[in-house]
Amino acid sequence: MPRELKPLFEGGRYFEAPRWRDGRWWVSDFYRHAVFTVTPDGRSDKVLDVAHQPSGLGWLPDGSLLVVSMKNRQLLRRSPAGKVSLHADLSTLCRGHCNDMVVDARGTAWVGSFGFDLMAGADAQPSVLMRVDADGRAQVAADSLFFPNGAVLSPDGRTLIVGETLGNRCTAWTVGDDGRLHDRRVWAQFGPEPQLGPVPQVLPQLKLAPDGCALDAEGQIWAADAIGARCVRIAAGGQITDEIAAPAGMGVFACMLGGDDGKTLLLCAAPDFYEHNRAQADEAVLYTARVDVPHAGLP
Repeated sequence: MPRELKPLFEGGRYFEAPRWRDGRWWVSDFYRHAVFTVTPDGRSDKVLDVAHQPSGLGWLPDGSLLVVSMKNRQLLRRSPAGKVSLHADLSTLCRGHCNDMVVDARGTAWVGSFGFDLMAGADAQPSVLMRVDADGRAQVAADSLFFPNGAVLSPDGRTLIVGETLGNRCTAWTVGDDGRLHDRRVWAQFGPEPQLGPVPQVLPQLKLAPDGCALDAEGQIWAADAIGARCVRIAAGGQITDEIAAPAGMGVFACMLGGDDGKTLLLCAAPDFYEHNRAQADEAVLYTARVDVPHAGLP
């Protein structure tokens, strides 16, 4: 049975990094350059401005909000009192924009990066996943990734899974007691590893381009498919066990499970992901659908 999609909020420009916390949704809007909250009945409030474009969101144990500032490759910290400060400068660790992020219960953040200037039409290049400790110390955690993007952590915090948007796969690691990543492995494979180069030549090689994602209580991942105008539920190995198509003319670029019972799936939709199309167009929409298995783990 097709799942009913309901519009929750309309008039954004490009939503990313949805989270559920404190009874409301939190989202970044790239091209309104701000982080917003949205209540279950669709009322929106701005939390903070991020001049260099916000993406990944997460929280430290003291309740401080961490926000990826994409274009200047920084991680910002907003205290519970509302003071905004620099948490980490990532500019020496990566190329291209910083992107999505997951933050664990200890305050360790894993931050993905483009690896090249996507919006300027540069050739796709391998990129890095960065680790930022709760005290702001940053280092490269893993390299040679094909556009590391949406990420989830298992409920015990021991398994990190990252979608490689240009890699036809999701990759997993075991998280050690010291925060280091071990036992790199393919968690789901959707097609052969693409040959990187000009993005218009890479995209046709992709069977599924995992973007923003959420883990459920059965260990499966709901992920936006950045090239497929859909949101899919993925089992370990790569089997698609459920699928929600985007409304006509829209793509889906992130999703999250939340709501009071964890069974509401929020979808971030827009006509495409290109900055020159989205920067001034108020066409992005947040949709919700009900699913059968609740949220688990982080974010």
